[in-house]
Amino acid sequence: MRISDVLRGKGTEVATVPPWTTVTELVSELARHNVGAVVVLTPDGVAGIVSERDVVRKLAARGGELLSRPVSEIMTTAVVTCKPSDTVEELAALMTERRIRHVPVVVDGKLSGIVSIGDVVKNRISQLQDEQSRLQEYITQG
Repeated sequence: MRISDVLRGKGTEVATVPPWTTVTELVSELARHNVGAVVVLTPDGVAGIVSERDVVRKLAARGGELLSRPVSEIMTTAVVTCKPSDTVEELAALMTERRIRHVPVVVDGKLSGIVSIGDVVKNRISQLQDEQSRLQEYITQG
């Protein structure tokens, strides 16, 4: 299965913020969209990604003053991305290896979706259920 198949099922909406968004505003966006990470977007494309974990870790290190600072100070700038043509299996391996939970989908430099580890797990469970159904059907007919 391809990433494009996952996006077809879940949609292509992505929570984004510009780099000057304050950490307080970021937290509100995370809550409003009920997501664990947002993509930091500029007119040139993906500038970074920032997650709940980033906020918690930086807050512990820097204290409450962090809340008034821009997300550009805490975002990950070396963003791992994927393409719609990549397979879910390839992305699962990458996410496991790099210990990342959210991967933006980029086409020709433009953000076109995001895939979370939850999306990958949901896809794998669906595949296993389909295989189980086919095997049960084969056994009962055979």
